[in-house]
Amino acid sequence: MRATVSIDALVESDAPRCAALEMVLFPGDDPWSEQAFRDGIRAGHHYVAARSLGGARVESARSLGGARVGAAGGHDGVLIGYAGLAFVASPPQAEAEVHTIGVDPAHQHRGVGRALLRALLGVADAAAATVFLEVRTDNDPARGLYEAEGFSVVGLRRRYYRPSGADAHTMRRDLAR
Repeated sequence: MRATVSIDALVESDAPRCAALEMVLFPGDDPWSEQAFRDGIRAGHHYVAARSLGGARVESARSLGGARVGAAGGHDGVLIGYAGLAFVASPPQAEAEVHTIGVDPAHQHRGVGRALLRALLGVADAAAATVFLEVRTDNDPARGLYEAEGFSVVGLRRRYYRPSGADAHTMRRDLAR
């Protein structure tokens, strides 16, 4: 039996799990704290969660028709990934930036990151926004994903990540037409 991964809203109670994943995913680059996730959610930025419902098949946010919420008002499944988007300029020249995206290593290479990114891009596209992000120059899998989703490198930020001092590419994606 193949179970699914749902994409729904990230909520403040997810912050401890997100911070724990950050420690695993970004140990040398100042991982986000629980408070950083809470602050982003409270600021009204668009944060989404990937929740494992017991297997590896990924359902897109579009096919889910929105959040999957349990009967008691909680979210079903175990949080296995997260992503966040913030708008930094309003229409008519809307701009957004991907703040963060991460997937539990045990669930990588199964389309979870792509589903999270597409959920963010759907929100950006609805606002006709150009989207920016930074990615480590040595993170080939992430760069490949971003390029496949329409991003291109537009700049280099030397020693962007702290404390490692790793460089980052700035990438841009114009509104999908």
